[in-house]
Amino acid sequence: MQVESFKVFRDLVETQSFSKAAQLNAVTQSAVSQQVRAMEERFGIPLIERTSKKFGLTREGQMLYQTSRHMIQLYEGLQHQFQELRGVISGTIRVATVYSIGLHELPPYLKAFLKEYPQVNVHVEYRRSNQVYEDILQGTVDIGLVAFPAQRKNIKMEPFRKDKLVLICSPDNPLGKGVGVRMSEVAKAKFIAFESDIPTRRAVDRIFRERGLEVKPVMEFDNVETVKRAVEIDAGVSIVPRTTVEQELRNGTLKVIEMSGGDFHRPLGILYRNGRILSPALKKFLETLRKKQEAAS
Repeated sequence: MQVESFKVFRDLVETQSFSKAAQLNAVTQSAVSQQVRAMEERFGIPLIERTSKKFGLTREGQMLYQTSRHMIQLYEGLQHQFQELRGVISGTIRVATVYSIGLHELPPYLKAFLKEYPQVNVHVEYRRSNQVYEDILQGTVDIGLVAFPAQRKNIKMEPFRKDKLVLICSPDNPLGKGVGVRMSEVAKAKFIAFESDIPTRRAVDRIFRERGLEVKPVMEFDNVETVKRAVEIDAGVSIVPRTTVEQELRNGTLKVIEMSGGDFHRPLGILYRNGRILSPALKKFLETLRKKQEAAS
Protein backbone atom coordinates (compact mmCIF):
# COMPACT_ATOMS: atom_id res chain seq x y z
CA MET A 1 0.00 0.00 0.00
CA GLN A 2 1.35 3.41 -1.01
CA VAL A 3 2.01 6.25 1.44
CA GLU A 4 -0.25 8.43 -0.71
CA SER A 5 -3.26 6.29 0.27
CA PHE A 6 -2.71 7.12 3.93
CA LYS A 7 -2.41 10.82 3.07
CA VAL A 8 -5.68 10.71 1.11
CA PHE A 9 -7.40 9.09 4.08
CA ARG A 10 -5.98 11.64 6.51
CA ASP A 11 -7.08 14.54 4.32
CA LEU A 12 -10.55 13.03 3.92
CA VAL A 13 -10.99 12.75 7.68
CA GLU A 14 -9.70 16.28 8.41
CA THR A 15 -11.73 17.99 5.69
CA GLN A 16 -14.73 15.64 5.96
CA SER A 17 -15.11 16.18 2.23
CA PHE A 18 -14.35 13.85 -0.67
CA SER A 19 -14.05 16.82 -3.03
CA LYS A 20 -11.57 18.69 -0.82
CA ALA A 21 -9.52 15.53 -0.24
CA ALA A 22 -9.44 15.00 -4.01
CA GLN A 23 -8.34 18.61 -4.56
CA LEU A 24 -5.55 18.36 -1.98
CA ASN A 25 -4.18 15.24 -3.65
CA ALA A 26 -4.77 16.18 -7.30
CA VAL A 27 -7.08 13.21 -7.93
CA THR A 28 -10.78 12.74 -8.68
CA GLN A 29 -13.48 12.20 -6.04
CA SER A 30 -14.02 8.69 -7.36
CA ALA A 31 -10.31 7.99 -6.87
CA VAL A 32 -10.65 9.00 -3.21
CA SER A 33 -13.61 6.64 -2.78
CA GLN A 34 -11.73 3.85 -4.49
CA GLN A 35 -8.69 4.27 -2.24
CA VAL A 36 -10.86 4.18 0.89
CA ARG A 37 -12.58 1.02 -0.30
CA ALA A 38 -9.20 -0.53 -1.15
CA MET A 39 -7.98 0.18 2.40
CA GLU A 40 -11.15 -1.35 3.86
CA GLU A 41 -10.64 -4.47 1.75
CA ARG A 42 -6.94 -4.62 2.60
CA PHE A 43 -7.56 -4.49 6.36
CA GLY A 44 -10.91 -6.26 6.23
CA ILE A 45 -12.68 -3.59 8.31
CA PRO A 46 -15.14 -0.72 7.71
CA LEU A 47 -13.52 2.71 8.08
CA ILE A 48 -16.39 5.13 7.44
CA GLU A 49 -19.87 5.14 8.94
CA ARG A 50 -22.27 4.73 6.02
CA THR A 51 -25.50 4.65 8.03
CA SER A 52 -25.60 8.40 8.62
CA LYS A 53 -25.69 11.41 6.30
CA LYS A 54 -23.08 13.10 8.46
CA PHE A 55 -19.44 12.08 7.89
CA GLY A 56 -18.17 9.80 10.63
CA LEU A 57 -15.52 7.19 11.33
CA THR A 58 -15.83 3.73 12.80
CA ARG A 59 -13.65 2.87 15.77
CA GLU A 60 -11.21 1.18 13.38
CA GLY A 61 -11.33 4.22 11.10
CA GLN A 62 -10.38 6.49 13.98
CA MET A 63 -7.41 4.24 14.78
CA LEU A 64 -6.29 4.27 11.15
CA TYR A 65 -6.64 8.07 11.02
CA GLN A 66 -4.35 8.54 14.03
CA THR A 67 -1.78 6.17 12.52
CA SER A 68 -2.08 7.79 9.07
CA ARG A 69 -1.56 11.24 10.55
CA HIS A 70 1.58 10.08 12.36
CA MET A 71 2.93 8.28 9.29
CA ILE A 72 2.44 11.26 6.99
CA GLN A 73 4.00 13.60 9.52
CA LEU A 74 7.11 11.40 9.65
CA TYR A 75 7.17 10.99 5.86
CA GLU A 76 6.81 14.70 5.12
CA GLY A 77 9.37 15.53 7.81
CA LEU A 78 11.85 13.18 6.13
CA GLN A 79 11.20 14.77 2.75
CA HIS A 80 11.79 18.25 4.19
CA GLN A 81 15.03 17.11 5.82
CA PHE A 82 16.30 15.72 2.51
CA GLN A 83 15.43 19.02 0.81
CA GLU A 84 17.31 20.98 3.46
CA LEU A 85 20.35 18.71 3.12
CA ARG A 86 20.38 19.39 -0.63
CA GLY A 87 19.66 23.08 -0.13
CA VAL A 88 16.54 22.79 -2.28
CA ILE A 89 13.91 25.52 -1.86
CA SER A 90 11.02 24.62 -4.14
CA GLY A 91 7.43 23.48 -4.13
CA THR A 92 4.11 25.26 -3.59
CA ILE A 93 2.99 27.45 -0.70
CA ARG A 94 -0.77 27.92 -0.30
CA VAL A 95 -1.80 31.19 1.35
CA ALA A 96 -5.31 32.15 2.45
CA THR A 97 -6.03 35.78 3.27
CA VAL A 98 -8.64 38.53 3.11
CA TYR A 99 -8.77 40.97 0.20
CA SER A 100 -7.36 43.96 2.04
CA ILE A 101 -4.21 42.08 3.08
CA GLY A 102 -3.76 40.08 -0.11
CA LEU A 103 -4.11 43.07 -2.42
CA HIS A 104 -2.38 45.78 -0.38
CA GLU A 105 -0.11 44.25 2.31
CA LEU A 106 1.21 41.01 0.84
CA PRO A 107 2.55 42.07 -2.61
CA PRO A 108 5.90 43.60 -1.49
CA TYR A 109 6.65 40.56 0.69
CA LEU A 110 5.66 38.23 -2.13
CA LYS A 111 7.82 40.10 -4.63
CA ALA A 112 10.88 39.94 -2.37
CA PHE A 113 10.37 36.23 -1.69
CA LEU A 114 9.86 35.18 -5.32
CA LYS A 115 12.88 37.20 -6.42
CA GLU A 116 15.06 35.20 -4.01
CA TYR A 117 13.31 31.84 -4.50
CA PRO A 118 11.93 31.76 -8.08
CA GLN A 119 11.41 27.98 -8.00
CA VAL A 120 8.65 28.30 -5.39
CA ASN A 121 5.06 28.73 -6.49
CA VAL A 122 2.89 30.80 -4.13
CA HIS A 123 -0.84 30.31 -4.56
CA VAL A 124 -2.98 33.01 -2.88
CA GLU A 125 -6.66 32.43 -2.13
CA TYR A 126 -8.98 35.25 -1.05
CA ARG A 127 -11.30 34.17 1.76
CA ARG A 128 -13.41 35.67 4.52
CA SER A 129 -11.60 35.81 7.86
CA ASN A 130 -13.50 32.94 9.50
CA GLN A 131 -12.83 30.75 6.46
CA VAL A 132 -9.08 31.34 6.75
CA TYR A 133 -9.11 29.71 10.20
CA GLU A 134 -11.10 26.76 8.82
CA ASP A 135 -8.67 26.34 5.92
CA ILE A 136 -5.73 26.24 8.33
CA LEU A 137 -7.38 23.60 10.53
CA GLN A 138 -8.43 21.48 7.55
CA GLY A 139 -4.96 21.66 6.01
CA THR A 140 -6.18 23.06 2.68
CA VAL A 141 -3.69 25.95 3.00
CA ASP A 142 -0.25 26.26 4.56
CA ILE A 143 -0.47 29.75 6.00
CA GLY A 144 -3.11 32.38 6.68
CA LEU A 145 -2.98 36.16 7.04
CA VAL A 146 -5.85 37.87 8.88
CA ALA A 147 -6.73 41.11 10.64
CA PHE A 148 -7.35 41.19 14.39
CA PRO A 149 -6.00 37.62 14.79
CA ALA A 150 -7.60 35.49 17.49
CA GLN A 151 -6.15 32.58 19.43
CA ARG A 152 -7.68 29.30 18.27
CA LYS A 153 -7.08 25.73 19.34
CA ASN A 154 -4.48 23.94 17.15
CA ILE A 155 -3.53 27.17 15.37
CA LYS A 156 -0.26 28.98 15.97
CA MET A 157 -0.52 32.75 15.65
CA GLU A 158 2.24 35.34 15.50
CA PRO A 159 1.99 39.09 14.92
CA PHE A 160 2.65 40.38 11.41
CA ARG A 161 2.30 44.17 11.36
CA LYS A 162 -0.14 47.01 12.11
CA ASP A 163 -2.31 49.13 9.83
CA LYS A 164 -3.50 52.61 10.74
CA LEU A 165 -7.27 52.96 10.44
CA VAL A 166 -8.31 56.20 8.74
CA LEU A 167 -11.53 57.99 7.87
CA ILE A 168 -12.03 58.39 4.13
CA CYS A 169 -14.48 60.42 2.09
CA SER A 170 -15.02 61.73 -1.40
CA PRO A 171 -13.30 65.08 -2.14
CA ASP A 172 -16.83 66.45 -2.62
CA ASN A 173 -18.05 65.40 0.83
CA PRO A 174 -18.59 68.28 3.31
CA LEU A 175 -16.55 66.48 5.99
CA GLY A 176 -13.52 66.68 3.72
CA LYS A 177 -13.52 70.48 3.60
CA GLY A 178 -12.01 70.85 7.06
CA VAL A 179 -8.68 69.79 8.58
CA GLY A 180 -10.12 67.30 11.06
CA VAL A 181 -13.39 65.88 12.33
CA ARG A 182 -14.85 64.83 15.68
CA MET A 183 -16.03 61.27 16.15
CA SER A 184 -19.51 62.56 16.99
CA GLU A 185 -19.68 64.15 13.52
CA VAL A 186 -18.66 60.88 11.90
CA ALA A 187 -21.39 59.01 13.79
CA LYS A 188 -24.00 61.36 12.31
CA ALA A 189 -22.73 61.03 8.73
CA LYS A 190 -23.82 58.48 6.15
CA PHE A 191 -21.52 55.58 6.92
CA ILE A 192 -20.32 52.79 4.60
CA ALA A 193 -19.42 49.76 6.71
CA PHE A 194 -18.04 46.28 6.40
CA GLU A 195 -20.46 43.44 7.05
CA SER A 196 -21.07 42.67 10.73
CA ASP A 197 -19.04 39.42 10.88
CA ILE A 198 -15.85 41.03 9.57
CA PRO A 199 -13.25 41.74 12.33
CA THR A 200 -12.51 45.29 11.14
CA ARG A 201 -16.24 46.11 11.36
CA ARG A 202 -16.37 44.82 14.94
CA ALA A 203 -13.31 46.93 15.80
CA VAL A 204 -14.84 50.09 14.28
CA ASP A 205 -18.10 49.48 16.15
CA ARG A 206 -16.08 49.13 19.35
CA ILE A 207 -14.29 52.45 18.73
CA PHE A 208 -17.60 54.27 18.55
CA ARG A 209 -19.19 52.30 21.41
CA GLU A 210 -16.32 53.18 23.77
CA ARG A 211 -17.13 56.84 23.12
CA GLY A 212 -20.84 56.39 23.72
CA LEU A 213 -21.59 56.71 20.00
CA GLU A 214 -23.34 54.51 17.47
CA VAL A 215 -23.19 54.47 13.69
CA LYS A 216 -26.04 53.23 11.53
CA PRO A 217 -24.56 52.16 8.18
CA VAL A 218 -26.39 53.05 5.01
CA MET A 219 -24.50 50.31 3.16
CA GLU A 220 -22.53 47.20 4.17
CA PHE A 221 -20.01 45.28 2.05
CA ASP A 222 -17.79 42.25 2.54
CA ASN A 223 -14.55 43.70 1.11
CA VAL A 224 -12.60 46.93 1.14
CA GLU A 225 -12.60 47.40 -2.63
CA THR A 226 -16.39 47.73 -2.77
CA VAL A 227 -16.38 50.01 0.28
CA LYS A 228 -13.93 52.34 -1.48
CA ARG A 229 -16.02 52.46 -4.65
CA ALA A 230 -19.10 53.46 -2.64
CA VAL A 231 -17.17 56.23 -0.88
CA GLU A 232 -15.74 57.48 -4.18
CA ILE A 233 -19.25 58.18 -5.51
CA ASP A 234 -19.99 60.05 -2.25
CA ALA A 235 -22.53 57.53 -0.95
CA GLY A 236 -21.00 58.04 2.49
CA VAL A 237 -17.79 57.96 4.52
CA SER A 238 -15.94 54.98 5.94
CA ILE A 239 -13.06 53.86 8.16
CA VAL A 240 -10.53 51.61 6.42
CA PRO A 241 -6.83 50.62 6.69
CA ARG A 242 -4.56 53.38 5.35
CA THR A 243 -2.57 50.99 3.13
CA THR A 244 -5.70 50.10 1.15
CA VAL A 245 -6.27 53.65 -0.14
CA GLU A 246 -2.78 54.77 -1.20
CA GLN A 247 -3.59 54.56 -4.93
CA GLU A 248 -6.88 56.45 -4.55
CA LEU A 249 -5.13 59.18 -2.55
CA ARG A 250 -2.54 59.59 -5.31
CA ASN A 251 -5.29 59.72 -7.91
CA GLY A 252 -7.30 62.23 -5.88
CA THR A 253 -10.48 60.11 -5.85
CA LEU A 254 -10.48 59.76 -2.06
CA LYS A 255 -9.47 61.96 0.85
CA VAL A 256 -8.26 61.03 4.35
CA ILE A 257 -9.60 63.10 7.25
CA GLU A 258 -7.95 63.23 10.65
CA MET A 259 -10.20 61.91 13.44
CA SER A 260 -10.10 63.29 16.96
CA GLY A 261 -9.56 60.92 19.86
CA GLY A 262 -6.20 59.39 18.95
CA ASP A 263 -4.79 56.93 16.44
CA PHE A 264 -6.54 53.65 15.71
CA HIS A 265 -4.78 50.60 14.36
CA ARG A 266 -5.62 47.19 12.90
CA PRO A 267 -3.21 44.38 13.94
CA LEU A 268 -2.45 41.69 11.37
CA GLY A 269 -1.42 38.13 12.17
CA ILE A 270 0.20 35.09 10.58
CA LEU A 271 -1.53 31.75 11.11
CA TYR A 272 -0.42 28.16 10.56
CA ARG A 273 -1.39 24.84 12.07
CA ASN A 274 0.20 24.10 15.41
CA GLY A 275 2.58 21.14 15.34
CA ARG A 276 2.81 20.89 11.56
CA ILE A 277 6.21 20.28 9.98
CA LEU A 278 7.18 23.29 7.90
CA SER A 279 8.70 22.74 4.48
CA PRO A 280 11.98 24.56 3.68
CA ALA A 281 10.03 26.85 1.32
CA LEU A 282 7.47 27.73 4.00
CA LYS A 283 10.24 28.41 6.53
CA LYS A 284 11.87 30.85 4.10
CA PHE A 285 8.54 32.52 3.38
CA LEU A 286 7.95 33.05 7.10
CA GLU A 287 11.48 34.46 7.40
CA THR A 288 10.68 36.95 4.62
CA LEU A 289 7.52 38.10 6.40
CA ARG A 290 9.41 38.51 9.67
CA LYS A 291 12.38 40.32 8.11
CA LYS A 292 10.29 42.94 6.34
CA GLN A 293 8.19 43.35 9.47
CA GLU A 294 11.35 44.11 11.49
CA ALA A 295 12.53 46.54 8.84
CA ALA A 296 9.17 48.33 8.90
CA SER A 297 9.25 48.64 12.67
